[in-house]
Amino acid sequence: MDGLRGKFLVLDGPDGGGKTTVGRLLARRLTDAGLSVVQCRDPGGTKVGDRIRSVLLDFDLASMDIRCETFLFMASRAQLVTEIIRPALTAGKLVLCDRFISATCAYQAAAGYDFEAILSLGRQAVGTTWPDLTIVLDVPPDVGSVRIHRRPDDSRSGTPPHDATSVTARAKHLDAMERRPREFHDQVRANFLALPGRYPAPVEIVDASAPVEQVLETLWERLKRLHQPNCP
Repeated sequence: MDGLRGKFLVLDGPDGGGKTTVGRLLARRLTDAGLSVVQCRDPGGTKVGDRIRSVLLDFDLASMDIRCETFLFMASRAQLVTEIIRPALTAGKLVLCDRFISATCAYQAAAGYDFEAILSLGRQAVGTTWPDLTIVLDVPPDVGSVRIHRRPDDSRSGTPPHDATSVTARAKHLDAMERRPREFHDQVRANFLALPGRYPAPVEIVDASAPVEQVLETLWERLKRLHQPNCP
């Protein structure tokens, strides 16, 4: 896997796709393979970015203009690229990021922001630092909704999964994007699936409704081909 040194990888996709779990397992496997892995998340990942993340995800965004929302995401990325991603790539480390500009192409586009305008803002925010590969972990909204409403983990809380009180409690843990209506999430998924060919960097769609071990193996086989000549 030496060919992955200095590569920038992104895991993205609809809510409930398992980015956090898959990302943790993938990072461990890459580290075991001898790579130095830097994990980060978007928005956030820096002191400035974490403050922006709180504004974007911890509050009701109903009164926030979509332009303001989009600019804040890009501002967090500008700081993340400058402070974390670019230095890590220069040092020959592999960067594994939870979401990136691909997320804005799905979520903020679903909220009405122009796709090409998003890409233009993205270029201003990150310059030439675009992912070598973005993997979209795809799940239908019904599957994703079930998964995110199981957080925090039911087995730890000891609460029956269908208890009405526990469902209400879990709903409080949903971020501002996850709380948006079903129609919004349908469009988000459609936007993610339309990224290959439109996004200015390689994108691959992976079925994340499969068991996590199978998803991980699919990603592993794809990454082994990433550094090879003429790799799609």
